Amino acid sequence: MTPILYPYQRRYLADASRFKAGMWSRQTGKTFTTTLEAVLDVLEAEAEGRISRWTILSVSQARAIDAMDNGVKLHLRAFKAAFEALEMPLESDELAQVVKLPGGSYIRAIAAKPSTARGMSDNLILDEFAHHQDNRAIWTALLPVVSKPGLKLRVISTPGGVGDKFHEIMTAPDSIFSRHVVTIHDAVADGLPRDIEELRRAMSDPEAWAQEFECQFVDAASAWLPYELIAACEAQAIGPYEGGSCFIGMDFAARGDLTVISVLEEVGDVLWLREMIELRRTSFAEQLAHLDRIMRDYRVTRAALDQTGLGEMPVQEAKRRHGNLRVEGVLFSAARKLDMATALKQRFEDRAIRIPPRPELRADLHAVKRESGPTGAPRLVAERTDAGHADRFWSLSLAAAAASTGDRLVIAPFEAAPRHGHASRLTRDLPTRDTGLW
Repeated sequence: MTPILYPYQRRYLADASRFKAGMWSRQTGKTFTTTLEAVLDVLEAEAEGRISRWTILSVSQARAIDAMDNGVKLHLRAFKAAFEALEMPLESDELAQVVKLPGGSYIRAIAAKPSTARGMSDNLILDEFAHHQDNRAIWTALLPVVSKPGLKLRVISTPGGVGDKFHEIMTAPDSIFSRHVVTIHDAVADGLPRDIEELRRAMSDPEAWAQEFECQFVDAASAWLPYELIAACEAQAIGPYEGGSCFIGMDFAARGDLTVISVLEEVGDVLWLREMIELRRTSFAEQLAHLDRIMRDYRVTRAALDQTGLGEMPVQEAKRRHGNLRVEGVLFSAARKLDMATALKQRFEDRAIRIPPRPELRADLHAVKRESGPTGAPRLVAERTDAGHADRFWSLSLAAAAASTGDRLVIAPFEAAPRHGHASRLTRDLPTRDTGLW
């Protein structure tokens, strides 16, 4: 017979520390267990004629509802406790999911934001805290909430990478938290019925497995392209264009970012970055003029252009000028971004790409971070800085994805007089007020 609680869950519940943190593997019941602790506390308060209040800060409204339906309400019904379920407005676009008990105690769940964390005086549960957007700001806002003696703070999550507040809570040598770590191996050893090898094969990603199921703060799981991987594909002498098939990636700029055009030439099974154009604060007409020149100067098999948002109009114009078969518009959905970034990463891992050792290019490639969302699905993010928004990374990813597409156009052999400049574009910048060519 399967026990209601496994030993690791009972150990967590038995720990009455005021500040308690749990870093648990996925599929081990961390939200189930922590909401049970809150339910036991409010039921004890009701029996003693006291009032106990708990607030669960979840990563999203959907997660808040799930914590209530599959945690709090489930436990209260199991105890046959009377309660009233409500939705209460917090802000113009926010609702709190609330259960109220007859004696005045309550448990509520809301989507976490710094503004909603202020002004409370409740026991707090931070559910999947590593995945809260800007969890340091949330932490700053909520810490005064539990300043009243006797109030409790519970922080539970899978790891989300190195350097965030949850990482600090779980690794600081002088932490005030009582810390509980439960890997998938720990949980299975305590009786949780899971097939570890089946899960590992299904994940099919060693870094994600280490983070999501083995509770490791993996720095490589944060940087999509580690510096070592980038350095292994840097070449001092890129050389001139050899007349081979080329693949273009063009990332159009949002306000303040760079428009970047990358040219990858296929030489054998290696892609060589022959040219990268960087444009800032330029008109679409000028951006398309640069693309026109690229299409003339190189034997372009396929060009992948960012069609998201501002890119819709210039992509349609590029297709009109150069044909639908050679120009593809790409909408940057989360899934498509991951596919493109994976195509680029595969090139780096296979040492099948060569780039020049430019500091700004290296920094852009390393700027994209991999995060795990609350469902475990990876997502790619990059901070916006004065230098852009990882625009060189996405331009290269578009070009690498264009090269990985199966169908190839047959382009006439390239015949052109030797041109000075392709190699020099890879070794020096030629800045103007608004453009940079290399």
